[in-house]
Amino acid sequence: MRRRIILAACLPWLAAAPWAGGAEAAAPGTNSAARAAALWTARVQPVLDVNCVKCHGPLQQKGGLELDNLAMLLKGGEDGPVVVPGHPQQSRLVKALAADADPHMPPKKQLTEAEQAGLRDWVAALPVEALAATNAVNLTAPGGPAAAPVIPREFADPTVAIDTLLAEDWRARKVTPAAPAPDRVWCRRVYLDLAGRTPTATELLEFLTAPEAGRRAELVDRLLHGPEYPVRMRELWDFFLLGRPKRENGNDQRQEKGWWPFLEQAFQANRPWNEIVRDFLVARPTSSADRGAAWFVYSRRNDHQAIAEAVAPVVYGTRIDCAQCHDHPLAREIKQAHYWGLVAAYNRSKNVEGETGVAESAIGGFVNFTNLKKESQPAIVALLTGRTVAETRPAAEQKEEDADDKYLDPKAKVKVPKFSRRAAFADAATKDNPLLARAFVNRTWAAFLGRGIVQPPDQMNARNAPSQPELLAWLAADFAAHNHDIRRLVRALVLSRAYGLSPGGGPPEAFAGALERPLTAEQLARSWRVAAGLTPGDDGLQKAAVIAVPLVPPADYNANYQQAQFLARSPLLGALLNPAPGGLVARLAALPQPADRVREAFLAVDQRSPDAEEAARAAALLQAGEADPAAAVRDLLWALLTSAEFLTMP
Repeated sequence: MRRRIILAACLPWLAAAPWAGGAEAAAPGTNSAARAAALWTARVQPVLDVNCVKCHGPLQQKGGLELDNLAMLLKGGEDGPVVVPGHPQQSRLVKALAADADPHMPPKKQLTEAEQAGLRDWVAALPVEALAATNAVNLTAPGGPAAAPVIPREFADPTVAIDTLLAEDWRARKVTPAAPAPDRVWCRRVYLDLAGRTPTATELLEFLTAPEAGRRAELVDRLLHGPEYPVRMRELWDFFLLGRPKRENGNDQRQEKGWWPFLEQAFQANRPWNEIVRDFLVARPTSSADRGAAWFVYSRRNDHQAIAEAVAPVVYGTRIDCAQCHDHPLAREIKQAHYWGLVAAYNRSKNVEGETGVAESAIGGFVNFTNLKKESQPAIVALLTGRTVAETRPAAEQKEEDADDKYLDPKAKVKVPKFSRRAAFADAATKDNPLLARAFVNRTWAAFLGRGIVQPPDQMNARNAPSQPELLAWLAADFAAHNHDIRRLVRALVLSRAYGLSPGGGPPEAFAGALERPLTAEQLARSWRVAAGLTPGDDGLQKAAVIAVPLVPPADYNANYQQAQFLARSPLLGALLNPAPGGLVARLAALPQPADRVREAFLAVDQRSPDAEEAARAAALLQAGEADPAAAVRDLLWALLTSAEFLTMP
């Protein structure tokens, strides 16, 4: 156990080596170390996780061999190293995979030829210095090797930091970034992200005809201070914090109980993120402005484990569900004690019926948890940062007595103890906790650029290395240093070079080109109405869209049956294309030539002119329906509104 704990301190140093992690695919022409890094991430570690780590990882170390991380794999087991860098045919790790091997690994299973080839290719690409560097680490010395101090670079602002560090990474990867997106595309993109809808024709024209110098920054600042931005941010964080409701009236309840107004007011006022988080972790409103903050805890209805599992990604950046019954089987830093420490932070809390208050007892909540070795341990409020909440635990034979003098107001319906365990935890989680800023930066980056610097965004642990480690560290430190200023961070992201690129430009983790992002239900509902020339708001259409496209961001790029039925037959979507006088369909149908109708249809929906092939195909569709021009125009508009182009971020 001691060796494993000390190794954790070494991992940041080891990870700095060029062979310790990297992109999913090495760029053509890269060296052997980069190729080894790419193979480890894409083809080796996933195979070991599935087939080997159960017996050779944090839970068991048969033969003294641990295969859950690169450092311990290279160290080898009781019989010495299992890999010989550059020589797969001499490596016991590879030889044990052969069908006739004795001993054969994994037992009772044969890896596919493709899986074996991945391991062979990795060992062949592994440079000799990998093993030498690992052997040079004194894994038993207290604290491991001394880490060199990290001196952060200085940049004028976060946008400069993003542009500079990504450009350096592109050069190192030998990646050519994609071309800048046209102004029309960028404008549509930023409206979708900051206002939750596409721009109107007038808004787009105003932007395109404004003086070029400074117009992007001016538009971003106007949207960030406009009324739609806090609603859009609420939509994102409502999902990240609570998920989609399971009941039909779930969103209505969140509105009525003040949760939505709490988030919207917080984003509108640009409150510091750590203050917002503390409010909903403590779940003890002190004013009408934060009345809904308690809903984060209250809505989980005294399920303290569900509360703990929801809190972890917010304050640590990673899920901890896998540590309920044992230490995390893959991410060594996540212990079973961390899971039950979060549970302990809330297990004195209880909902007060008839309102949304969450009371807290001054006594009790002292529980033990049992590991796989049947060893019982006390659950104390222990954070992933290493901090603990100090609290006197009663002796085994001591019976605690509740008393009025242990509460601020013993007659209050929602009792608050003088020592609040969950408030003490909330303070520890939102003050001097660098993981909080890191988690928010990564999640926000993912929301605006299509994937996290650490991917998945809620799995920021030792198993998922950041693709841009210096950039993530810089942005997180800058975010915390500027009082967790949300608007400042968002502004930097959307004004960065990476945000404004066209698709393409290399592997997705390089952010050298725009990544495809399906629109959320809320974005779709508003944008459909904008395209039809209507005001963006419509609760009925939005609710129906949420049912059909519930995820944020939508994970299923190909519509499932439910989504297909909605896109093809929704009466609410069809109502937007009613050929009533003055509507879009009637206006287009009245145009004299099919070519004019096609051009105006594309301008209304996609805010661009059709290319030659699109124009010809659309004109043929309209000509085939000349007997009922309005119906033909309606069919064309419906096809455009449900096309892949409209359903995804430009």
